[in-house]
Amino acid sequence: MRRRVTDLEPGEVGRLGAPLDGAPVSRRLLDLGFVPGTKLKILRRAPLGDPIEIEIRGYRLCLRRSQLRDLEVESEERG
Repeated sequence: MRRRVTDLEPGEVGRLGAPLDGAPVSRRLLDLGFVPGTKLKILRRAPLGDPIEIEIRGYRLCLRRSQLRDLEVESEERG
């Protein structure tokens, strides 16, 4: 099932797909490894839901919802 990255709950794993409606992906996200086919895991969210801590390619980072809003994932098992 395809969903937005921002809709995943902590503990959920997904594989990145193409951006929604052909939206461009920022150069920063591409440099961080946010390319189609890459697996990521949502670790936790701040109390108000922003930022979101993500594990991708063996490292962890925190990003704002606005930076992730156009990215879609194919949901996988909870991990």
